[in-house]
Amino acid sequence: MNSPIQAIIPGTTNNQRPEPRVALVHDYLVQDGGAERVLGVLQQMFPQAPTFVLIHDPERVNKQFNDRTIHTSFLNHWPFAKRIYQWYLPFMPIAIEHLDLTGYDLVISSASSFAKGVIAAPESLHICYCHTPTRFLWQERLGYLNDLPQPKIMRALLPPLLHNLRQWDRLAAERPDLMITNSNTSRERIKRYYGRDAHVIHPPVDISNIPLGHGPGKYWLAGGRLVGYKRFDLVVKAFTKLNLPLKIFGIGPEMKKLKTMAGSKTEFLGHVSDEEKSELYRDAIGYVSPQIEDFGITVIEAMAAGRPVISYGQGGTKETVINGVTGTHLEAQAWEDIGDAIIRFDATKFDPKTIRAHAETFSVERFTQKMSDFIDHALAN
Repeated sequence: MNSPIQAIIPGTTNNQRPEPRVALVHDYLVQDGGAERVLGVLQQMFPQAPTFVLIHDPERVNKQFNDRTIHTSFLNHWPFAKRIYQWYLPFMPIAIEHLDLTGYDLVISSASSFAKGVIAAPESLHICYCHTPTRFLWQERLGYLNDLPQPKIMRALLPPLLHNLRQWDRLAAERPDLMITNSNTSRERIKRYYGRDAHVIHPPVDISNIPLGHGPGKYWLAGGRLVGYKRFDLVVKAFTKLNLPLKIFGIGPEMKKLKTMAGSKTEFLGHVSDEEKSELYRDAIGYVSPQIEDFGITVIEAMAAGRPVISYGQGGTKETVINGVTGTHLEAQAWEDIGDAIIRFDATKFDPKTIRAHAETFSVERFTQKMSDFIDHALAN
């Protein structure tokens, strides 16, 4: 593959074609999720580029980030910021705007919330990979308020704060020169909430170390961050009713609730390594994804192992799961529909090699090439 970027910088001749000075911006490094995987690949594409974040907790993120140059905002030094960063929501717009990006030709922000609001230098190009419009301000705003812990005074104070943050977020979305997103679902949300278009480049999924499964499988699998909107409660209820084996990987605030609902054949595995997760995919009958995802990386990982996916037919999985070929789409987000799909499941209708081949279209290499082509074109025009 060619060098990721060979750009023409203003003030140089075509023969010089130097590499641009690149800065990466991310919301905060306090967890290890899909957005952080995208950032990791961007860091591989631009190994000399520093990464700017609001807060960085080296103990809670993938160790690969500890080998990179990370610049943090003033919030990183505030009390408890690395553990309870939500306390400082009112200050995050100011903090992101105070990051100094002077001297960079290209700024690439990886944004699920605040990173898109960074103020780039007038002469630089700002490209935002927007994973989704800020979830707790827009599509999940009511659920966010309902899930808040006590004291009740916080419930009373937050609505006007979130209203002000929504105004800032809408204006911040105008700052990037160009916007990329992870799926057509996210693209439609960006149009609705931000009033602008975005180019779709599916995020990278590292499937190189996921072996193709063999045999019929021993259990059904689900997993990810155990939070309310991912609707793992529907999966647990369906498998409890059916009394069939289910394994769930991941941690989150919903775990205690889910365990109280679960039957004897549902096993909670907690945090698992990438190697352990690959083995789980390989030995599964299939993977269950009941939530509306922006994209859904675990779904691609399961398909990389040749395992069919039962998913709710909305959101990102509507684009990534081919109904009847790589899995089955649920018509309703209900435990009854999950149970019905499990009962009717016929493994002979799915070819593991065909499922694997489809997953390979979402590889890291494919993402890197598409991002490189997009950035090259943007810098040359």
